[in-house]
This record gives sequence, structure tokens and C-alpha cells, in this order.
Amino acid sequence: MSPRFDYTSMGFITFDALCRPVTQIPPGGDTYFVEDFTLAVSGAAGSAVIVAAKHGLKARAVGGVGNDDMGDWVLMKLARFGVDTSMMARCEGFTTSSSIVTTRPDGARPALHKRGATDGFYIGDDQIDDLLDTRVLHVGGVGLMNRMDQGRTEEIMAEAKRRGVITTLDVFASTSDDLPKVERLLPHTDYFLPSEEEARALSGLTENRDLAQFLIDRGAGCVILTLGADGAYCRRSDGTEFATPAFAVDVKCTCGCGDCFNGGFATGLVKGMDLPQAVQIAQASSAQNATGLGSQAGVKDFAATLEFIAATPVRRPMDRLVTVAG
Repeated sequence: MSPRFDYTSMGFITFDALCRPVTQIPPGGDTYFVEDFTLAVSGAAGSAVIVAAKHGLKARAVGGVGNDDMGDWVLMKLARFGVDTSMMARCEGFTTSSSIVTTRPDGARPALHKRGATDGFYIGDDQIDDLLDTRVLHVGGVGLMNRMDQGRTEEIMAEAKRRGVITTLDVFASTSDDLPKVERLLPHTDYFLPSEEEARALSGLTENRDLAQFLIDRGAGCVILTLGADGAYCRRSDGTEFATPAFAVDVKCTCGCGDCFNGGFATGLVKGMDLPQAVQIAQASSAQNATGLGSQAGVKDFAATLEFIAATPVRRPMDRLVTVAG
């Protein structure tokens, strides 16, 4: 029997308030005017699951929100996109994880973040069968899930692998201190999808090939590094590698680009694409996201993503796709 869900995204799900363009915070009690303001569900699990749902996948979000207005809004918005929220917990004693994002004119997005219910949710033994009734399990936000990071995520990913579920993994703003948490998960990870900055922080290395191999040596089946405007670099445990360029777009906001990459990548896997094709869908999802304010704002549906790929040129040159300058 086929799994109930195509894609289950577990972890960091946050309420975001975003505005742009912001060049500085007003001094004292002053007010600056901005051109755009919006609300969005974001986070390493939240943005990914919405992209997957927009692409037509049967998608489920798993995480925690508080008993507050932000939590009400997050659940409403996920449901509006067709995302199943039956495993989203209301965490007593926690507020909803929330951010204020001050997007710069170049698309950079300094943020103020309040940790919340992502630290408080927990998957019990009686929920495992339901959780793993999926083709792909994505874990996003290692380091932000205090209760789950104590060993529960490792147990779940190991069981997912045992059952033949495809596993994907992402982190959030990792430092070298997060390596032990990540290391425990890599042997149960089919695809690890960090940014180059996160991989550098975890490994202490600089070149993309070395970064990827460092993580593969610790158990990952495949590592895909997101390189921002320079595209992506992929290396598998058998030593095969390839690089893809980024699409050339006018960047409005980069908030959630890596997370949207993850949702697009899962779309390619579920639709039976080969690895380079899946990475291309991921790149297109990320690029479309950058054209709007707020995570997933620029992603419409799978047909539009294919049209975007056909119509949009890629950036040149690609000199950083394999080797990162020191």
C-alpha cells in the first residue's frame, strides 16, 4: 500500500513578519517607512513543506506552535496551502517561534528571532507509525529542537531508513558546536542539504569537495551544498559530483531560499526525476522564492516552476561551483 503522504517535513516552523527595504533600525522612538510588509510561515521545515504542497505533493507539517495568535495564524496558513497539520502540536508553556525580518535592498535578511515551540514539541512512540507513513521524511532545523535533539530525532530517522523512507536533512545557522547533533543523524540521512556557510561552520573546511566529503565520511549518502548566487554543488558517497548554476533573477528577499530549495528537491524525488533534474527543480524553487517578500512568495505551482526553468537564464560565470575561494 502506498504511503499516505509524499512529503513529511518535521522541525523548525516559524511565524515571520517581514518588511523591506530596511537599511537601518530607526534611532530612539523614530519611525521609518517601508515599501513592503507581509506575514509568512517560514523555517527549515515550514517553507519546505509549503513549496512541496504548492507543487502538488501530499504534504504534512510536523512541529510545534504555541497557544497564541501566531500559532493560530501558522496553522491557518498551512491548511490554506493544503498542508496536513494533524501532527502540529500546541506546546504548553511555549510561544510560537517567531521572527521579525528586516530585508535589505540587496535581499539580505537580518532577523530578530524568538525561540519558541519548536523547542517544545516531541514525537511519542505512539506517533511513529503515523509520522513515517510517507515517501520522504525531511528534518529541518537541527539545533533548534531542544526536546527532539536529545536523541529522539536520531531514533526516528534510523527507523525511517529501516522502513525504506527517503530521508533529507537540513540545519539552521549551524556552528561547530552543533556538529555532534548533526553527526548522529548523518548515518540515517540519504540527502544532507546545508548551505556552504553551514557546512564550513560544521567542518572547519573551505573547499566544496572537502566539505561534502567530510559529511559523507560521517555517514551521509549524498551532500548538496547550496551556494546562493553561485548555484549548488552535489557529491554522492560513490564519489560522483556535479554542479549547477543559479538562475538569474532580480532578488527581492532571500529569506527561506534554502528551505524552498529543500521542498523543490523533494518534489523532484517524488516525481521520479534523476538527481540533476531534482536539483534543478530545487534551484528554480529557491530562485522563484527570491523574487518575492516572504518565504515561498514567488512559488506558484509545479507547472509554473517548469515554465520558469524553460524561460529563465542562468548566472555566469560558475567559477565557485566546485571550489570555494579561501
